[in-house]
Amino acid sequence: MKYKILIRGPALSQTGYGEQCRFALRALRTREDLFDIYLLNIPWGGTNWLFDNDEERKWMDSLILKTLPLLQKQKENPNNPIFDVGLHVTIPNELHAIAPKNVLYTAGIETDKVCAEWVAKCHRFADKILVISEHAKAGFKVPVRAQDQSGNAVDFVLEKPIEVVHYPVKKIETKDLDVSLETDFNFLTMAQWGPRKNIPDTVAWFCKEFKDDENVGLVVKTFAKGNSQIDKAFMEKTLQGILNNFPDRKCKVYFLHGYMSEQEIHSLYVHPKIKAFINFGHGEGFGLPIFEAAYSGLPVITHDFGGQKDFLYAPKKDKKTKKEKIRPHYVKVAYSQKPVQPEVLWEGVVEADMQWAYPIEASCRMAMRDVVKNYGMSLGNAKRLKSWLEDKFEQEKKYEDFLQKSGFLESALERQEIDDLFADLFDDE
Repeated sequence: MKYKILIRGPALSQTGYGEQCRFALRALRTREDLFDIYLLNIPWGGTNWLFDNDEERKWMDSLILKTLPLLQKQKENPNNPIFDVGLHVTIPNELHAIAPKNVLYTAGIETDKVCAEWVAKCHRFADKILVISEHAKAGFKVPVRAQDQSGNAVDFVLEKPIEVVHYPVKKIETKDLDVSLETDFNFLTMAQWGPRKNIPDTVAWFCKEFKDDENVGLVVKTFAKGNSQIDKAFMEKTLQGILNNFPDRKCKVYFLHGYMSEQEIHSLYVHPKIKAFINFGHGEGFGLPIFEAAYSGLPVITHDFGGQKDFLYAPKKDKKTKKEKIRPHYVKVAYSQKPVQPEVLWEGVVEADMQWAYPIEASCRMAMRDVVKNYGMSLGNAKRLKSWLEDKFEQEKKYEDFLQKSGFLESALERQEIDDLFADLFDDE
């Protein structure tokens, strides 16, 4: 009998958590001889669902359809569990028991630590925690202040096992995009519009630095909520409000909106006129667009607060000693670490005692200018990083990493051994 796994996550959403959920599904699918996979799809952040009607989407739809009647059956008889384990791909405050054993696979938080509610939920419901970066893991290790059973304030640390499982490199066939860029040297930034991503400052700092450069541009791929025409009109107006502060600028800012397939997104990273990727946000659990840009060979400009540290450093031989040392293979900008802004506070998720990064304007502007002036050096580092990532973050390696660190492979093999033992006993009889 196969090991029954129920995945609860936003598998159909166009989000980081959606991609994280799909990665887990793909990893499990490599061993369908061992796993019986079920899917409970959940919404995420008001974003759109995938439009692609490809084989993978049809497979996920089939999982959802076969799961629904079993969920109803379990609801009617909760004392008779149907699934062996539940995999929750979400944030910890949504945790609850959906199987006798429950594993959380989360991006963690973009700040320096998680809140007490997350620790309490994990302590109560999670048998194991998987995270996508060392930054996310570190956030769970910071002591939190909470009340004990007597009502006294105490500091405590989560003592559940935590493992890091990264995304893999994807091999995506690119295409020629119908994107008209008048400028030959263009930066790219890509994120949902919101306080954490800091796009208004990113655009303003670019315009300040290159106000007199006719041949430098910034491509902004963004949205606020969904891909509707209403959202597009709102974003155009918002972006124009920033650009109106620079009426005499010669540099160009291009706005991209709406659904783009993986093939189209990856085609942006290798577009002949897009020369570097910038991220001046406040923090990343992992930083999927940064990662995609990096393994596509595009030079990256960002700070090192967040999950991107896991993949932007690589070995490099020292010219004098000839020994390999881990070095940054991106253009690093300075930042200060301060409390999160009041407007992003979210009870039970982002709280007032948390901190994240504030990129320093002068450093960001200097870094962009330096990449324009010394592009060959940045491109060389980017190519070396691409080669390293293609090896260390190779897809099959990361699938195996997920199956091993989640404990699913071990549990499924144990189940198979027991089944084989009983089969042998019956055969002997």
